[in-house]
This record gives sequence, C-alpha cells and structure tokens, in this order.
Amino acid sequence: MPSRRVADQAEGLRRLLLPASLRVVTVLGARSGLGATSVVVNLAAALASAGREVLVLDENLTHDNVANTLALKPRYDLLNALRGDKPWREVMLQAASGVHVLPVARAMQALSGLGEAERERLLECLTEATHGMDVVLVDAAADGHSVCASLSGDEPLLLVLNPTADGITESYALLKQMAVHNGRRAFDILVNKARNEQEARAVFDNMSQVAQRHLQVRLAYLGNIPQDDKLPRATQLCSPVVEAFPAAPAARAFGELARKLMLLPALESKGHNALTMVMQRLLRQAAPQRVMHY
Repeated sequence: MPSRRVADQAEGLRRLLLPASLRVVTVLGARSGLGATSVVVNLAAALASAGREVLVLDENLTHDNVANTLALKPRYDLLNALRGDKPWREVMLQAASGVHVLPVARAMQALSGLGEAERERLLECLTEATHGMDVVLVDAAADGHSVCASLSGDEPLLLVLNPTADGITESYALLKQMAVHNGRRAFDILVNKARNEQEARAVFDNMSQVAQRHLQVRLAYLGNIPQDDKLPRATQLCSPVVEAFPAAPAARAFGELARKLMLLPALESKGHNALTMVMQRLLRQAAPQRVMHY
C-alpha cells in the first residue's frame, strides 16, 4: 500500500537524521519497595510504544524483578552465556510490548571473578545485544549493592524516591554515599507516588538545596508518578500500566517521562558502543588489584 511505503520511508529518513547514539540510563531506588522496578517496566513500555527499541538490563535477583514482573520466567541468564552454557540470544527475553530484557544479576555479582575469556565474552554479548537499540535501561540492584550504579561517570542515573519521611531519608543517604564514595556529581530525580505536583516539587526542591549545600551535587527534576490505583492493578495483570490502562494518570506520566528521557544528552561514544565503554570501565574497577612484593 502506498501509505505503508510512505510510512516506511519516513521512518527510514527519521533514523538517518537522528543521531546514531545509545542512551544508557540506570534506574535506582534506595531500597526495594520504592518503585524503581515499576518505573523501569513502565518507562520501557512507554518508550517502546513511542517507537524506540529498548533493552532492559535486569540487575535484580529478587522475586519482583523486571523479568518476573512481566511474567517472563527466565531459566538462564547472562552468566550462562559467559560460561558457554547458552548463546546470549537464548538468554534474552522479550515482553509483549517488544521490550527486550537481559537478566544480568549473577554476571554483575561475579564480575571481579571472571576470567579473561569471560570478560571478553561479556563485552561481545553486550555489544551484540545492544545493536540497533535506542535506549538501555538498567534496573539496578537496591540497598547499595548495584554494580552498574557504582559508576562515577557521566551516564544518567535516575533516583526514584517516595515523598515519605523514610523514603526521603533513605534516598538522601544513598545519594550521599554515591557522591562521597563514587564521586557522582549529578542525579536525575523522579518522585514516585506523590499526591500532586506541588508535593513532588516541594520534596525535590528541599532535597536539591540540601544536596547542593552539603555535597555540591546537582539534582535535576524529571517529574513525578502520581498515586494511581491502576498501577498495582496492572502489576497484578503482569502488564505495564501504559498497556493495560493507557488513559490512567500514571500511564500519561510515564509517557511524559519517556519524552523527557529522550531529551537527555546521549553518551558520546566516539564510534564505539556506549554501553561497551561503560562495561569496560566496570571491568577495570572490578579487576583484582595486583600486590607488589619488594
């Protein structure tokens, strides 16, 4: 059909004109239960519905990780691929929305113990897995155990916090830990389960002022996800809210978050795969230190 050909040509032209770069965003919560995994699931679906190719690196081993939330039930993970048990393509999962999910938790935990061949295979797998992707979202392990979130580079890190006293205190403690120990100077902030925009803004403004004054850290506000009973209902259905209830306030908020995320600067990869560059830095940090004997 002519209209189909025109649409295909327009899509091809769009991809030619847009920068051929990959956005890598780590999503993190101070602890389980603050909604970081829900944000990853729904943000990924919102990006996919907008025509983006999305890969989620699932760094959580908990029962309510990304794969299980979407009822994908993984049998293998990236560590199996690194050890040669399975090809990485058989490890990759795909949700109904078209979002790709790669379970990486065990591989990240084993990073410092990987042999040279396994490290090379890790870079090869991630390079191949991200080929053709527009966005990589990392669902980082909580409680300060995330390998990916420990990077001190310029990759965007989205901190999800709740506007409760405990949520604010725990999130600030994590922010301080990463600023002091990992040298991170900038964070993107998403307020989850806010009663309204005014409450979300007040929470952000207070934290931003304290972080700037005491830590010399810059925070950027990316919005809020409102309280919405459709969100837990969608989770029960093992579906993103943007698919199960597209007219819900939370679904609209995730659509707006997806739009803002695509406006963030992409990594300057200088001809290399941006995620591969991130992982090369991770491997250097995880490498056992040689002890010099005199």
